[in-house]
Amino acid sequence: MARRPASPYTRERMSQIDFGRHSDDYAAFRPGLPASFYLRLDALVRLRGARALDLACGPGTVALELAARGSAVVGIDVAAGQIAAAERVAAERGLASAARFLVATAEDTGLDDGGFDLVTAGQCWHWFDSAAALAEARRVLRPGGLLAIVAYSYLAEHSAAAAATEELILEFNPAWTMAGWTGLFPEQIDEVIRHGFELVEQFCYQEPELFSHEAWRGRMRTCNGVGSGGLPPAEVARFDQALGRLLARRFPDPVPVLHRVWCVVARKPVGAP
Repeated sequence: MARRPASPYTRERMSQIDFGRHSDDYAAFRPGLPASFYLRLDALVRLRGARALDLACGPGTVALELAARGSAVVGIDVAAGQIAAAERVAAERGLASAARFLVATAEDTGLDDGGFDLVTAGQCWHWFDSAAALAEARRVLRPGGLLAIVAYSYLAEHSAAAAATEELILEFNPAWTMAGWTGLFPEQIDEVIRHGFELVEQFCYQEPELFSHEAWRGRMRTCNGVGSGGLPPAEVARFDQALGRLLARRFPDPVPVLHRVWCVVARKPVGAP
């Protein structure tokens, strides 16, 4: 299944999307980046003692992993439900003192100039006004600070259960334009350079994930083509039941789903204001 461009979808539909509607599912079932990602990031900027800002933090998935590795973290999200979930998970993990969460946008964080060593954006950059978000990231980073734009995408092309799930989504929501996502964003490499950053590194690799049927159903309720405004609540429930039947009929539990890590790391020039 070929990837469809995301930008027309995001321009037309962002006003209808509220990821906070399924914050509990995000926190419970959406897989975070693998430990190997944080090891690679730590080799570029020492996470222990770093001041980090996580954009569109959701339920704190990236922010709390940074906090667990010794960073002092601020996480922001436009969805109040996501912020509430992040605060709850932070308390559960004993990380509330290392991470605080605010309702704000990536394009206008309201935070101080030069206050951060690291800005991260996990699985969210395609929802932003890139030029405005890059300008804001450059403003809040100290000179020499790093921006890491990262995606962790399931690969329907290489995972039979994911492909079958996307076919089911399109039965319920034919207008969904993000089926066949590849998790590759080569345009980001030159984009960060054009907006005043120095490219440090781009890396891409794949990781397997195992999902129980329950977990895959929860993961797919967070899909923008299903929950969060993709379908009305009654249709989300009907889709979820249909997905449960599909999984029981065709795929042994647990279900393997291949994922791809894509990351662009860029530096604010040392001499930049």
